[in-house]
Amino acid sequence: MKNIQVIDGALNCTFSLFQATDEEFALVFPDKGQDIQYAEDLRSLPDVDAALSRIWQRPIRKRDAMGIHGTLFYQLERYKKVFRGKCEASVDPRAINEAQRRMLGL
Repeated sequence: MKNIQVIDGALNCTFSLFQATDEEFALVFPDKGQDIQYAEDLRSLPDVDAALSRIWQRPIRKRDAMGIHGTLFYQLERYKKVFRGKCEASVDPRAINEAQRRMLGL
């Protein structure tokens, strides 16, 4: 199972985590190395609605999660300027500190 953190633009966003099977994760994050997705881009992906319906039934407590494998943004397309390649490693280097840049090889 892979964990997906959901972040939306609402003031009451809970930054919840949900578990996805490897197959479901691949539907939501279809590109190689992709770990960032925007809800607005999901409409063009096949079979993703059914996968999301199953994923929403598997919340996981943050303290029980063994890592976060993907981030799903809702109503936050402005982050496309920060994560240009839909993966954490494609972050704009100006948005992170020096230690993070070293970690990501930027």
